[in-house]
Amino acid sequence: MTAILQDHLPFAPWMQAASARMPGVQPVTMSDWLQVDETYSAQLAEKARLLEARAPEVLALSKSAEPAAQELLALVLAQLQARPGFKVKTDHVIRPDGQSIPLHRDSPLEVLAALVQEDFAILLKEGGEHVLRGALICFPASWSLSEKLGRPLSTIHDPVDIYSGDMARRVQRLFDAARPGQPLMRANALIYVEPELFQPRPYGQAKPAQPGDPVYMRSERQVILRLPKTNAVVFSIHTYVVAWANLTEAQRDGWRASAGAFDR
Repeated sequence: MTAILQDHLPFAPWMQAASARMPGVQPVTMSDWLQVDETYSAQLAEKARLLEARAPEVLALSKSAEPAAQELLALVLAQLQARPGFKVKTDHVIRPDGQSIPLHRDSPLEVLAALVQEDFAILLKEGGEHVLRGALICFPASWSLSEKLGRPLSTIHDPVDIYSGDMARRVQRLFDAARPGQPLMRANALIYVEPELFQPRPYGQAKPAQPGDPVYMRSERQVILRLPKTNAVVFSIHTYVVAWANLTEAQRDGWRASAGAFDR
């Protein structure tokens, strides 16, 4: 399989004190929510391939989350209407690469997969926690959608050692405090031996260890945003995979200085 790689990493979270601390969130504008980079066409082609070949592994939507998925699609279309390169029509969208995507509004997550690079998770507040009730996760990084669907936020992150106790409560409060039109962004950084975007892994199975310098740096730009009508919280993920050699010298030195402690 051909590797889909960005030629640089625009935001290295381990390089800044604010983003290096968990949960490391910072506000961004709505116009900066969705990203389009040099792998746009290649990533969307890979999404289409995965939806064709492995739909049950990358797509899930409960009945309770359908209104939120419809609202999410409408919000994304409104954002794309103002973005250069997109032409949003009544029944289709012309992408920056010239492809025309039909707007099948009864399949909102599938349409989103054909329009933007971001993956999406939809969480609904049930009792005191947000529960994962819908998701388009074509590019999982060492987790499995089938294991996470229907689980509350506190247990979705079970495999992450740092996500426990007070940190879990802080993240839940962060989701509670999310406001429409006020997205919050954080980023992680993960080292991988292989560049594949689709890297699911069942709970308890460790990813292959990488001695010495990484081969590939994988970073997820994660944005938390509340939808104004359904009150659902959307968690969007834009995935970057960059060859170690294509990081800047400062980024490589900063990673080495952290002794890989940020790999989470």
